[in-house]
Amino acid sequence: MRIALAQLNVHIGNFQGNLEKMIAAVGTARDQGADIVCFPELAVCGYPPRDFLEFDDFISLAETSIHRLAELATDIAIIVGAPSRNPVIEGKDLYNSAFFLADGGILHVQHKTLLPTYDVFDEYRYFEPAHQYQTVTFKGKKIALSICEDIWNVGNENPRYTVCPLDEMMGEHPDLIINLSASPFSYRQAEERINVIRANVERYKMPLFYVNHVGAQTELLFDGGSVVMSPDGVVYAEMPYFQESIQTFDLQEVMTQKGPGEQTREKIALIHDGLVMGLQNYFGKLGFTKAILGLSGGIDSAVTAALAARALGPENVTGILMPSTFSSDHSVKDAEVLAQQLGMPYEIIPIAPGYTTMLSVLQPHFGDKPFDVTEENLQARLRGMILMAFSNKFGPILLNTTNKSEMAVGYGTLYGDLCGGLSVLGDVYKTEVYELARYINRVQEVIPENSIVKPPSAELRPDQKDSDSLPDYDILDQVLFQYIERHQSPEDIIEQGFDEALVRRILRMVNINEFKRHQTAPVLRVSTKAFGMGRRMPIVGKYLS
Repeated sequence: MRIALAQLNVHIGNFQGNLEKMIAAVGTARDQGADIVCFPELAVCGYPPRDFLEFDDFISLAETSIHRLAELATDIAIIVGAPSRNPVIEGKDLYNSAFFLADGGILHVQHKTLLPTYDVFDEYRYFEPAHQYQTVTFKGKKIALSICEDIWNVGNENPRYTVCPLDEMMGEHPDLIINLSASPFSYRQAEERINVIRANVERYKMPLFYVNHVGAQTELLFDGGSVVMSPDGVVYAEMPYFQESIQTFDLQEVMTQKGPGEQTREKIALIHDGLVMGLQNYFGKLGFTKAILGLSGGIDSAVTAALAARALGPENVTGILMPSTFSSDHSVKDAEVLAQQLGMPYEIIPIAPGYTTMLSVLQPHFGDKPFDVTEENLQARLRGMILMAFSNKFGPILLNTTNKSEMAVGYGTLYGDLCGGLSVLGDVYKTEVYELARYINRVQEVIPENSIVKPPSAELRPDQKDSDSLPDYDILDQVLFQYIERHQSPEDIIEQGFDEALVRRILRMVNINEFKRHQTAPVLRVSTKAFGMGRRMPIVGKYLS
């Protein structure tokens, strides 16, 4: 038996486009001599469809796609994920299902059992869990068909669940496992994914074929990396990250021979490639081609510009330099050098005239109150207004350049430097931004060295530096990671050797600035805990505030 895995970049709700991709993939798999071609979880409609699932017409369109694919399943079988209706009155209206299509029809349907409701997942909102488990026989082989989370409860050891679907199927003595998945990317996910697949293989002593989505769906990135694992727990093959691929594998060779094995993985390279793909897909799936951003001469805007230039082409990314009376000469120069080295267009629009005008407008009301954060934020909001004016007039999407460290502690101005249609670095800590800059410059200088080595500054008052308001990023990022990703309490973090007053100050800043994060652009997710749909915090909570 020859099994093809087709990791495709589908588009949520684009039934015709998704179907055309799958029809082409069936043809490719057929040409490769495959007996079965496997598509990911909910590939027919895209993942996650969220409240689209509440529309009857949406489900009807999914059913139409399944019937169209079934017509193709004559000399090749097709396994594909789609929502399906629950025919009984009890429970939710839908199942998350894997359809086994063969001989021109539907041979078997296996519903998903384990419906995650943590982090970015909310499947139990929509789906009824499976209560029946049955293998499917094809060409003399019994196949245990499973969907994503169903393999993440090995031996019923996951405290979230009370049943292990594969355990339930083992009484039928299957020959292999096929898993359709929608496993979102984080820079640790590929390694964890392989560990889970290996745990299943070692438990059941049979090969496992795992097909994953690739592509971005707004903030969620899917890295592909589909896996074939031999029954001895060794990775036979791992498919490419961040690109579509269709590959066919011979079951007998998987059982008896050594394959190409795993890919190499490096954190910053994965983050870089994920962000580039996220930008490409956000623009491509929305039908936009051009981006705009403010260039300050600092590292955050420089890295954002470099990523956007790689994703969209430098000619499609415009930088706006908006110096103030507090901007240093080298900031403008660094921004110009960056734009020239990237080959992107840019314009210089000083904000001093507008700032002076606004001060005069407000002076009768502000009186002789001293300069404070009000005047600083006024400059940031003038820049935001200019950028949004360009976006409105010429049509490009504004990219937000705020990093995760700044977003965490609220070091940004609402309706100023926090505005934008997409947050590129909102899940990248400041220390990781520096690593990204070095990675981008690994072959030749793209980002000016001065933008990397100079002390970071918002340049909203004389001689301002980030360190005037924030702890050093080397310390800040460690504390933030312990709190945000690892959910450590203040006492837990203090016990690690961090200063108590500093820890409590940082955590308080995180919590009291939740209102800002609720109003910012969607954040491309590259970590295990990003701001946005996977981190749901109350705005007016008292904890640590």
